[in-house]
Amino acid sequence: MNKRITALLLAGTLIMTGIIGAACAAKADDSEEPADTPVSAPPAEQQAPEKAASGTITVYTALEDEQVTAYLAKFNETYPDIQVNPVRESTGVITAKLLAEKDNPVADVIWGTAASSLLVLDTENMLEPYTPEGVDRILPEFKSDKADPTWVGIDAWETAFIVNTVELEKLGLKVSDIKTYQDLLNPKLKGHIVMSNPNSSGTGLLTVTGLLQLYGKDTNDGWDYLTKLHENVAQYVHSGSKPAKMAAAGECVVGVSFGYAGISQKQQGAPVEIIFPTDGSGWDVEANALMKKSSINPAAKTFLDWAISDDAMNLYKENYPIIATGQGGKYDGFSVNPVDQLIDNDLVWVAQNRENILNEWMTKYDAKSAPKEA
Repeated sequence: MNKRITALLLAGTLIMTGIIGAACAAKADDSEEPADTPVSAPPAEQQAPEKAASGTITVYTALEDEQVTAYLAKFNETYPDIQVNPVRESTGVITAKLLAEKDNPVADVIWGTAASSLLVLDTENMLEPYTPEGVDRILPEFKSDKADPTWVGIDAWETAFIVNTVELEKLGLKVSDIKTYQDLLNPKLKGHIVMSNPNSSGTGLLTVTGLLQLYGKDTNDGWDYLTKLHENVAQYVHSGSKPAKMAAAGECVVGVSFGYAGISQKQQGAPVEIIFPTDGSGWDVEANALMKKSSINPAAKTFLDWAISDDAMNLYKENYPIIATGQGGKYDGFSVNPVDQLIDNDLVWVAQNRENILNEWMTKYDAKSAPKEA
């Protein structure tokens, strides 16, 4: 596991631990109850139910459609009597939907959704602590720091440029001309770049927050860069993978997307190259969580156990090189080790500033956003 990832995620974990610890200590100091007062067990109807091998669960996920289909097929080989009703949307849409349903949650499980979003939900007390079987195999920096974790990661994904080589040549440019974020400001690319809207896409958010951190969190340099880039952007779409698909179809020259999305298009024969910016990729962790509800569906715990099992991890490895067990995924299609060029990323800062960043982005750039699909 890349030391940069380990240090930064661990630092974020320690920050959250300090915040939560301080709040708990303050609460303890204000209490007049003796420290040795016995704690009563919760009523039987409030205790967490046991796991089950049958039932129906609703799972909210930001994983790609084809991944959800393949992964659930494998899950049902082991648990044929558990019906999973997936609700698949981009990260931003899933996060907004969960927050809107806070007082009457619909989802039983969150699966493969950005850890930065789950940190937001955790501060809203929306996640039920749960220790899935095999969680000790997950590296500490890829899961909640609580004794019973409120979220557990499965993989990480990162910013990549998906470049249509045929269309690029028409502009008089070569793939070697696009290596850094600054290269995207080339006047020849005006109107030829498609990005994801960070309000609806986790890929869009990790790209924007990655740039803000790369250029300095305490400066306006990141926003200055995004404003210049905005001049070359044709459209902001509401999916992390769509820019890659548009580049593959020749609908744009450069799609700012993520590695797997581009590689899958290239494997299907599209004339694209996947470029990881040499100045560093923004990134986030895809993670799972149990929703806090008045009645916990026992099959939800079974699903979360499976979702970090060896069977599941072997599936994730097919698509992502950065796996939460630290064993590493497949690098087929990656010209470089993507772990080596990830930026120093503060996920806690992202979670704490998410709303302000999204609001400012909307004010500055939303005029070029694609219409939202019904």
